Amino acid sequence: MSTQPPAELMSVLVGVHTMPGKHSRRHLIRMAYALQQQTPALRAAARVDVRFVLCARPMPPEHRVFVALEARAYGDVLVLDCAENAEEGKTYTYFASLPTMLGSGSGGGGRPYDYVMKVDDDTFLQLDALADTLRSAPREDMYCGVGLPFHDRQFPPFMLGMGYLLSWDLVEWIATSDMVRREAMGVEDLTTGKWLNMGHKAKNRVNIFPRMYDYKSAKGEDFLENTIGVHQLKQDLRWAHTLEHFNVTRLEPSNMLLHNF
Repeated sequence: MSTQPPAELMSVLVGVHTMPGKHSRRHLIRMAYALQQQTPALRAAARVDVRFVLCARPMPPEHRVFVALEARAYGDVLVLDCAENAEEGKTYTYFASLPTMLGSGSGGGGRPYDYVMKVDDDTFLQLDALADTLRSAPREDMYCGVGLPFHDRQFPPFMLGMGYLLSWDLVEWIATSDMVRREAMGVEDLTTGKWLNMGHKAKNRVNIFPRMYDYKSAKGEDFLENTIGVHQLKQDLRWAHTLEHFNVTRLEPSNMLLHNF
């Protein structure tokens, strides 16, 4: 009988960047990811924590109360000291705040997480496909997403803002770099790539194009079999089409009758 200890479970923090007033959208996303997190395959492959990332400025009183209710009820809301504008340093504040906020944590090598993701609130992720891709990826000096140019498989200069990941060591570097702090403002996805390029970081770049892509239609042929993410889900109907295609609810017809659908 083997006495080898179990391998360290890979860990990913998914930070969904959203705005205070989008309460119903957060609830939809929360349910979609909670169902995926319960699957045995994902639980055996990785620890994936989903958090909603908001800025405290400006936040009208009614949103402040409702966000506080969400935070107390679900424990998945991060409210940062920043302006609610992607081009005014929100992404910088997100990454730079995490080392102090999370400490050393329980991830591999004393890290709270192996990878940290920034993702838009109009992007749906297939968490098992994401975890499967990351299983073979480097855990140091790693930058992963849909790279531009799309077909630059080796070293794309930046990843599109629909969703990208950094290894934990790069998050720590962002938090301590004076250069990054000075360059915090600008078009969000371009700016993150600029930090890494100026700092000669992210030697390991993983371009997942075309597996994360913009929504086209509800037709089955417009969704890829090996999808990691679908972007541009700005309307609830697009979310419904996408969740139905990937059978996120996993309801069989007999179960649907029991649920009065």
